Parts: sequence; C-alpha cells; structure tokens
Amino acid sequence: MRARTTLAACASVAVVLAIASAAVIFLLRVNLERTVEAGAREQAQTVARLATDGRLTSPLPLDHGTDFIQVLDAHRSVVAASQNLTGHPPLAPSGHPNGHRTFNLDARGHAHHQRVTSITATTPTGPVTIYVGASLRTADAAEDLTTAALAVLSTVLLLTVGALTWRATGRALRPVEAIRAEVAAIGDRDLNRRVPQPRSNDEIARLAGTMNAMLQRLEAAGTRQRRFIADASHELRSPLTVLRTQLEVALTHSDPDVHTDLVAGALEDTERLQALAADLLLLARLDTTDHHRPTEPVDLTDLVHTTLAARGAGPHPVTVHAPTAITVPGNPLWLRRLLTNLLDNAQRHAAKHITVRLTTDRAVGHAVLDVTNDGPPIEPADREKIFERFARLDDARSRDDGGTGLGLPIARDIAAIHQGTLTVLGAPAATTFRTRLPIPPEPPQDVRARQGAAG
Repeated sequence: MRARTTLAACASVAVVLAIASAAVIFLLRVNLERTVEAGAREQAQTVARLATDGRLTSPLPLDHGTDFIQVLDAHRSVVAASQNLTGHPPLAPSGHPNGHRTFNLDARGHAHHQRVTSITATTPTGPVTIYVGASLRTADAAEDLTTAALAVLSTVLLLTVGALTWRATGRALRPVEAIRAEVAAIGDRDLNRRVPQPRSNDEIARLAGTMNAMLQRLEAAGTRQRRFIADASHELRSPLTVLRTQLEVALTHSDPDVHTDLVAGALEDTERLQALAADLLLLARLDTTDHHRPTEPVDLTDLVHTTLAARGAGPHPVTVHAPTAITVPGNPLWLRRLLTNLLDNAQRHAAKHITVRLTTDRAVGHAVLDVTNDGPPIEPADREKIFERFARLDDARSRDDGGTGLGLPIARDIAAIHQGTLTVLGAPAATTFRTRLPIPPEPPQDVRARQGAAG
C-alpha cells in the first residue's frame, strides 16, 4: 500500500509537471518568435520605405537582430541585398506569396533557423518583394535552456514528492501496523489486552476504538462463558454428590423401608439432573441460534389455554384473561416453554393466586403477555439480576423447590429471539413478568372493519 500510494502520487505529479512544462515552453517559444518577427517586420518596413522613395542602395545595412535582407523584383532578380548575401541567388522559395508572411529558412547552411518576413513595395521601376531574415538562435537557446531547467526541477520535485509521500504514508500506516501486531499477539486467553489507540481523531483512531470495543465484548463474552461453565459444574456437582451418597447408603443398608426412601430420593435427584441437563442443552441451542425471527403463525390465546390445561392443577389457582385471539409469528414450542417457565416461577413465589393476562398494544404493534403473582415484590436493584444464569435471590429455597436459576434467563432469550422483551414490573403486593412480542400489521380491510365496529 505504501509503494502504491507513492507511485500514484509520483505519477500524478509527473503528469501535471509534464503538462505545465509543455505549456511553459510553448508560451516561451511563441513569445520569443513574436519578438523576432516584430524586429524583422520593422526592418522590412524600413527597406520598403526606401524602395518607395527610390533610394535602395546595395549593400543594405542590417539592424541588430537581423541576419540578412534581400530585395527581388517581379522577375525574381536580386535588386538589392545585405552585404552577406551580395552576389547570391534568391533565397526565398519561388511562388512564395507576398505580404506579411513568415516561414522557416535554413539559410546558407547555418545550424540555426531564421524567421523570414516578406513585404511588397512599389518603386519607380516597378513592384519589389523585400525579404528580411531574423535569427532564431536566441529563441532556440532559451528554449533548450528552459527545457533542461524544467527537466532538472521536475526530477528534483518528483524525488521530493516520492520521498515525502513514502515517509508520510509510513507514518500514517505505523499505527495500523501496531494494531495488526497487537491483534496478532492476542490469544484466546489474552482478551484483556487492547490495541494502541492514536490520539488523533481520524479513521485509524476510530478503527482502534472499534477494535478495543470488540475486544471488550469478546472479553465479557468469555467471562460470561467461564462463569456459566463454573456455575453449571457447581450445579451438577451438588445433586451428583447427593445421588452418589444415597446410592452408596442404599447399597449398604438392608432395611427395605430405608432402601425405598433412598431410591425415591435418588430418583428425585435424577429428575432434577435431567431437568438441568435439558435446560443447559436448550440454552446452548438458543445461544447458537441465529437471530432470524421464527415466522410460523402462533395463536397466543390458544397457546395460553392449552398450556394451562396440560399443566393441570397447581398449588395456586390461575386466572386467565385472554378475550380475543392474538396471532404472532414465532416458534410454538419455544413460546410454550417461555410461558411454562414464567408459570413455574409464579407458582414458586406466589402466596395465593396467579393471573395471566393477554392483550395487544396496537400503538406500538405488540402482543403483551403478563404473568402476575401475589408473592413478595422484587426489589428494583434485583430486577435484572434474576435474569442472569444460575442467579437466585433466595438460594436455599430455590434449591429446595427444584429451581435451577435458568428458567427466567431461558424465557428472556426466547423473547429476544422473537424480537421481543421480558421485563419485571413491581407493585406493592405483586410481581408481574411482562413479555412483549411484535405482531404483524393488520390488513387495511381489517382495520376498517374494526373501526366500523367501534363506530
């Protein structure tokens, strides 16, 4: 990239210098030639006045900057000439038109060129044509010198631009190389490291800031994963230890009644392990699921009624308020699991009664599912903590009741996959878990029908 940038800069400057140099040389040449032509034309007009007055003499005197003068009559015979052309035949090509015209003439074998100006005059003996040649040696020398100077200056300028571009590009890319080296050195156990961030507020500084933000997210994700593994190991170790103890005691104890109680306890711990393993597998599946929302239409009203009917009678009665059918796109199995987890949590903490309310919020296009229990309220500081995996506000009671601390996190993950939310609403004598799920917009005819019915 450094070499390409330098080459592009040098090529651009070279093109500009070439065009500018050509323009300078062209303008210089035109200006010098006009100056030479003006001198030759003035000399020719002087000779024309002499011819008109009949005072032509030979040889004709030469002014400064004039190389030769030659006067030809109508028969192309030399009438008068400067001393250096005395006795020479006509130099101008035959058929050359008269008037104030100019043309190049390599006169008398000289290496330089002359600019020849012709003019016609009337003499007492007839018309004559006067040719005056002015040397272009000065113009050629000035053009050559200017071309050489521009070539040298252009070369020096190109080298300077190349060196400055190479150095400036290197300094600009130095932070990028430092970022690349640091990222290459960061391993899966060095996520606490950060790339150097330049102090300048430019694109590279913003790139470094974005990289550091990404590393911070990766570090947080790694920390959560390690904490999750540690919590899962702890949760599995406790029931496994109890299960092993019960089986060892049952193996060595001969009393049939004690043996039956131990086997029943072992079966209960096995069921708890099975539920925990199922929750862990579901969490792993939710974590690896892409965030494309499921699109299968789900009737939430029917899902609420069928879920409650399948659960049977619980320790606390459940009142349902779902007056109308509400359909949302989603995964029916996952939405049923969300409702089941919320009901399990409500049954575990309710004092006497549970309420399930299903409504719609047309203003924002959401279906709202509220599961309310009349148990002790949750403190505002703990309303986000309960959605952390393996989090328990009352650890001993949760273990006794069979809770694993994964029900609410699973419910929130399911809501997030459906592009919804799950929050806690506090009240003095109740706790409400509110789930919001987006619903598709109503067709225009349904909106008009509903508005007509309301009218």
